[in-house]
Amino acid sequence: MGALARQIGGHGGMDFMMEWRLIDCLRNGLPLDQDVYDAALWSAVSPLSEWSVANRSNSIDVPDFTGGSWKTNAPVPITLAGGGTTKVIV
Repeated sequence: MGALARQIGGHGGMDFMMEWRLIDCLRNGLPLDQDVYDAALWSAVSPLSEWSVANRSNSIDVPDFTGGSWKTNAPVPITLAGGGTTKVIV
């Protein structure tokens, strides 16, 4: 799959691999590698950068959208256990 990913996907094939993983998790009922807090953080980067630039490149604290829960949340195991069933059709 690595050679196919490099051929089809951007960033050396990583885009393809991440999309494949997302689809595989959804098809197999596995927890996703990212959660709503990751999405909130990723969405905040542009507005925080814009604010910084508008304020003479001053730094700005990035909000902790988890309210500190990231310190105790168990990491999601990234394996093919229970998955790996998504077939690639080119």
